[in-house]
Amino acid sequence: MHERVLISATELADLMKVKPVVLIDTRDAANYAEAHLPGAVNLHEIFTYLATSTPEGVEALRQTFTEAFSKAGLSGKETAVVYEQSMTTGFGQSCRGYVLLRYLGYPRDKIKVLHGGFNAWRAAALPSTTEASTPTPAAFPVTAEGRNILVDLKEMKAAIADARVVKLDVRDVDEWIGESSSPYGKDFCPRKGRIPGSVWLEWYRMLKPTPSGQMFKSPAEILAECATVGIRHDTPVIVFCFKGARASTTFVALEEAGLKDVRLYLGSWNEWSRDPALPIEEGLPY
Repeated sequence: MHERVLISATELADLMKVKPVVLIDTRDAANYAEAHLPGAVNLHEIFTYLATSTPEGVEALRQTFTEAFSKAGLSGKETAVVYEQSMTTGFGQSCRGYVLLRYLGYPRDKIKVLHGGFNAWRAAALPSTTEASTPTPAAFPVTAEGRNILVDLKEMKAAIADARVVKLDVRDVDEWIGESSSPYGKDFCPRKGRIPGSVWLEWYRMLKPTPSGQMFKSPAEILAECATVGIRHDTPVIVFCFKGARASTTFVALEEAGLKDVRLYLGSWNEWSRDPALPIEEGLPY
C-alpha cells in the first residue's frame, strides 16, 4: 500500500512545522492575489496547459514543467503540496499537478494534494496571506520513474483494440452524449462524441459533499462506483477527459482506492477529436 496522496489541512499545517514544503497554488492570478497559503507559489499553467502526446508535444510538456517546478523551488528534498480552491471548482487541477510531478519523476512519497483545497484550509481557520512569494529556484530532479503513468496517442490507439483494458471517460455528461465538445464551449473541438469502446463514469462520482466542501469518497465507495462499469482492483484502466484535469482527479481516486494498474491519456479528447482519421462514436450512447 503506497503512502496516501491526499493530505488534510491540519495535517499540512503540522507538516509545514517540521519538514521543508513547497506549496503550489494552481488557481488563477486573481484568486491567488485575494488570499493564498503562506509561501505558496502560483502555477496556474498546471491547469491551462493543453498537452499533445506526440514526441514534440511530450518534450514541450517536460521542458515547460521542469522549468516551472524548478522556479518553484523543488529539488527533490521538499514535499510538494498542490492545491486548488476546492476539489470541484478547478476541474481537478490540483490532481493534474500531482500527475505532472509523478510523470516527471519527483519522489512519489513527496507529492501531496491538499484535500478540499483552499476552502478546506480556510474552514480549518488556518492562516492565509496576500503576499506573493519569492521562491529560491532549485534543480528539479527529472527521472524516468513515472513515465509509464501517461499514455500517448499510439498507446491509446492500441488500447482501443484491447478488450482487457477499460477506457474510462470521466467527462461531464454533455460531452459524453455528444452535445458539447469541451468545457471551453460546445464547438471548441471540431468533433463531438466518444472514443470507441470507452465506458463512462463522471468524475464527480469520485467526490461527495462534506461540511468543508467536496471531498473524495472513501476507498470502498470509490470501488463501488468502479464496479458499475466493470472495474476491479486488478483491472487495467486508462482514464481520460478533455485535457487530463478531471481525469487526474479520477486517477488519484483510483490509486487511493488501491487499483494496481491505472494510467492517464493526457492528450484526451482535445487531441483525439482533432484528428479526423481517428474513429469516434457519435450520437447518444444507447
